[in-house]
Amino acid sequence: MMQYDVVIVGAGIAGLYAALHLPTSKKVLIINKAQPWECNTFYAQGGITTARNDADIPVHISDTMNAGAGMCNAEAVSVLSHQSQDVIDDLITRGFEFDRDDAGHLLYTKEAAHSENRILHAGGDATGRHIHHFLLGKNPHPMLSEATVIDLLIEEEQACGVLVDYKGTRRQIRAGHVIIASGGVGSLYEFHTNAYSISGDIQGICVEKNIKLEMMEMMQFHPTVYVGNTSVQKQLLSEALRGEGAIVEDENGYRFLFDYDEHGELAPRDIVSRAIFDYSQKHHQQVYLSFKKFDNEYFQKRFPNIYLNLNALGFNLPRQRVPISPAFHYAIGGIKTNLDGEVESVKGLYAIGEVASTGVHGANRLASNSLLEGLVFARRAAKKVLAFKATECPQIVQVTEEVLIREGDKAKKDRLRRIMWDKVSIVRTHDGLREAKEEIDAMLVKKIGRLLKLRLLTAREIVKSALARKTSIGVHYIS
Repeated sequence: MMQYDVVIVGAGIAGLYAALHLPTSKKVLIINKAQPWECNTFYAQGGITTARNDADIPVHISDTMNAGAGMCNAEAVSVLSHQSQDVIDDLITRGFEFDRDDAGHLLYTKEAAHSENRILHAGGDATGRHIHHFLLGKNPHPMLSEATVIDLLIEEEQACGVLVDYKGTRRQIRAGHVIIASGGVGSLYEFHTNAYSISGDIQGICVEKNIKLEMMEMMQFHPTVYVGNTSVQKQLLSEALRGEGAIVEDENGYRFLFDYDEHGELAPRDIVSRAIFDYSQKHHQQVYLSFKKFDNEYFQKRFPNIYLNLNALGFNLPRQRVPISPAFHYAIGGIKTNLDGEVESVKGLYAIGEVASTGVHGANRLASNSLLEGLVFARRAAKKVLAFKATECPQIVQVTEEVLIREGDKAKKDRLRRIMWDKVSIVRTHDGLREAKEEIDAMLVKKIGRLLKLRLLTAREIVKSALARKTSIGVHYIS
C-alpha cells in the first residue's frame, strides 16, 4: 500500500495544471492509464478560448450560453470567462508560447458560434500537443504510467484513494484527496477522435458508487472527421479550418449547409453534424471538406500536422478535398461537481476537465472552451485541496476482486461500440435507444470482465439519460 496526500487520475491538461498548483511539500502522485501523451489534450488541434479583454467577457459568456441552448450553468460560465485571461497570462508568464504575428502580437482565430476572434493557438494546429508538452515539462510531481484505476477507495463518504492494476498487479494507493481528470468516453463509439485509452471506466465506477452523473445524454460529435483510416482513432479536421475558410460541399461542389442554417460552415457543431448526416442519408452522396480558398504556403504553416497527416494518407492538400463524416468527439456530461470541482457527496473527491460536468457547456459545447475549462477548474480544485485537510481514512477499505478481462470481452466491446454508433449518436430514436439499452442490459448479466462491465455501465447511463430527455435540444437530437 502506498500513501499520498493527493492522487490525480489523468495526465491531460486538467490533471497536469492541477498538479502545477500543488506544492512539492505535498506528496502528490499522477496516475496515467497509458503513456502521458495518450490523452485528448495531446490531440486537441484548434486552440484555446479566452476573453480577449474585459469588454469581451460578456460577449464570450453570451456566445457560450447561446451555443449551450439555454442549458448552461450561468454561474459556471461566468467563472470560466472571468478567469480566462488570468489562466492564459499564467501560462505565458510560466514560459508558454502561443503563435504570434511578426510584430509579436498574439494571433487570434475564430471558430463556429464565436462572434469574435478570441481563440489562441500554438504550433498552428497543435495547440493541445504544445500545451501538454509544456505542462509535462513543468510538472514537479511523480507519475505512474500504464496504471489503470479499477476502483475508487471510499469509506464513510470520504475519498481514501484508488485501486490500480499496474502491470498485472493490484495496488491500493491511499490518499485523502483524489482528483479525477480521466477524460471522456470516446472508445465507447465506433468512430471517434479520442485517444485510444479514453473509455469511460471511471464514470462506470461512479455508477457503482452512486456518485451522481449528469447530462450524460449530451455527447458532442465533431462534424469534420476523416474516417477512412484503419485505426480506431479517426483523423480530426479542426474547426479552425472552417473558421478560416474551408468549406463543406457535396460531390458536385454544392455548399448545402446553408440549406440548414444561415451561418453555413460556422453554425454550431451540433447543427453542422446533423446537416452532414442528414444530407448524406437523403442524397446518398459523399460529403467533402474543401480547402481551395487556402494558399499552399499559408496552409502548411497554419495547419502543419493536418497537412502532414493527410498527405501521408495520400491527399494533396490544400488542392485536394477530403471526404468527411461526423465522429464522436467530446463528452459534455459527466461527474457532477460544484464550481470548485468538488464531488459534493464524497469528501475529498474532485472531478475536473472532460470527465466532469461543471455546467459550462450546457447542451452543446462552444468550440475551444474545453481546454479553457480544464485550466480554470483545475486551478480552482487545487486551491480547494490546499484549503482543507483530509479526514483520516480507515485502514481497511473494501475493494473489488473481480476479474478484469474474460474470454469473449473483445467481441462484446466491439458490439457495444457499434450499438452506440448506430443507436446513440448523432440522430437518435426512442425505439433505437430502447433497443440499445436492452442489448447493454443483456451483456451486463453475462460473465464478463470488470473493464467491460465499467464501459457497459457508462454506456447504459448515456442511454438512460437520452431516454429520459424526450425532446431534442443541442447535441441530443431525437428523430
